Amino acid sequence: MDKLKKNVVHITTVHHPYDTRIYYKECISLYKAGYNVTLIAPEIRGFKKDKVNIIPIKKYRNRLLRMFLTTVQAYKKARDIKADYYHIHDPELLPVARILKKDDNVVIYDIHEDYETSILQKKYIIKPIRKIVALSYRVVERILTRKLELCLAEKYYKRKYPKGICILNYPILNDKITSLQIEQKQSKNLIYTGNVTIDRGALLHASLPLIDTNVSVHFVGKCDSRLANQMYDIAGSRKNQLFIKGIDRFVPREEIDNQYISHDWLAGLALFPPTDHYRQKELTKFFEYMMAGIPILCSDFPVWKRFVEKYACGIAVNPLNELEIKCALKYLKENPKIARKMGENGRKAVQEKLNWQLEEKKLIKWYSDIWRRT
Repeated sequence: MDKLKKNVVHITTVHHPYDTRIYYKECISLYKAGYNVTLIAPEIRGFKKDKVNIIPIKKYRNRLLRMFLTTVQAYKKARDIKADYYHIHDPELLPVARILKKDDNVVIYDIHEDYETSILQKKYIIKPIRKIVALSYRVVERILTRKLELCLAEKYYKRKYPKGICILNYPILNDKITSLQIEQKQSKNLIYTGNVTIDRGALLHASLPLIDTNVSVHFVGKCDSRLANQMYDIAGSRKNQLFIKGIDRFVPREEIDNQYISHDWLAGLALFPPTDHYRQKELTKFFEYMMAGIPILCSDFPVWKRFVEKYACGIAVNPLNELEIKCALKYLKENPKIARKMGENGRKAVQEKLNWQLEEKKLIKWYSDIWRRT
């Protein structure tokens, strides 16, 4: 069959349809490579009529209803298309993936997170049974993925999924961002991008204006309004130095990119509290900060510390030690030439090897290779 005629269906019941990895990276890359691409995703207002055909499904707020009713909807719509490739993005879709798998098609499971470890942190699961749930998930996942291809968003997932192929979540090179001049200014603005949650350091970041009264912290990502109020409470008299763009709403890719351009940034933040879930990950925001020429200020988890030292692109500190954080902020402010060099080092690494344009080539080749094996 001619590649131009092959149909690809990406499916998510959890992610926003314009999720960066799913839509802007994988779907658009496959479209550009000549595939007919459809995305089945939760409905939102204002779907764009674009290169990718988006089929909306209803997303229920109740988690159990979503896992059953939304999943059934997704299955029915995917089945009717009779695609050559099905590419799923959520663990709750694994039963659907198993049913969709036939001898003459390819089904891919895109692993965005270490879900087994993540389960151990879910507060809505009673603590004594979390290990049982995590172990049960691991067993079920192994059974349901036997005939599936595995796409890994992180290098360390290879330990758990040795047959998986790494298509890493590096940023799409953006000329508007990479062409920005990196200035030697004593900026006092800190930026955090991505979903704003407690386990992603929301409360630690909210306390930064108390640690250094001269800095302002800008959050660009979806943030629950209750959490936002909690963050303002923590900042107290300094709450006017917190700027949260994304309270109770998804922040589109364009808005995030515009924020990188809109200010001179002292540092990009990733001061996460210690958790097993995040300490092994190379965060997508690292690469975005680097592309924008912004030094990284992150937790000193061994993997993260080695990363910023390898690329000489930031500073790793104990996220629970206010003195270390204060000293790091002071160092960046008082040494703008060094901060600029960190930004230049990070940008160079992204432009040369840590970018989606290189991962895109791997994705297209892999799609072709697995079809030949079908």
